[in-house]
Amino acid sequence: MTHPARYDAVAVAFHWLLALAIVGAFCVGFYMADLPLSPTRLKLYNWHKWAGVLILAASAARLLWRMSHRPPADLPGPAWQQRAAHAAHWALYALFFAVPLSGWAYSSAAGFPIVLFGVLPLPDFVAADRAFAETIKPLHGLLAYTLATVVVLHVAAAIKHQFIDRDGLIDRMRLGRR
Repeated sequence: MTHPARYDAVAVAFHWLLALAIVGAFCVGFYMADLPLSPTRLKLYNWHKWAGVLILAASAARLLWRMSHRPPADLPGPAWQQRAAHAAHWALYALFFAVPLSGWAYSSAAGFPIVLFGVLPLPDFVAADRAFAETIKPLHGLLAYTLATVVVLHVAAAIKHQFIDRDGLIDRMRLGRR
């Protein structure tokens, strides 16, 4: 079986949808964390939770798509760079699940249910337990910052490929047809 020259349209759509959702959720989470208790903070917390649920669902769909569709072959390059790229991609996939699941666990443990779009109540991920909530809250933040760091490294590697290596890597994930 041969590798395609670029990712298919569904994979590209998942990539950019998740990129926007993750950056948006991170920015909202960063901003809301230090707000005083107010209607604005509560609204942002709900938006952040909804984004997390959608990121979780899109990540599951993306993983299923990836498992059933062959990606382009690795570009030629040093073995250590290929191993680093694969490790970064595995880390991204793991964090796509770990960050929203830890947030859901925190919300459930803290006794704040998630009601998707204010209409669909989701089951608690864990039982209400204030002590556990205080333990998991910093874990959610640590995982989110780890995801942000891996994303920055991913973007830096893509920029390196575009402007230093000039190897066409970005064209494989570019929106539209080439």
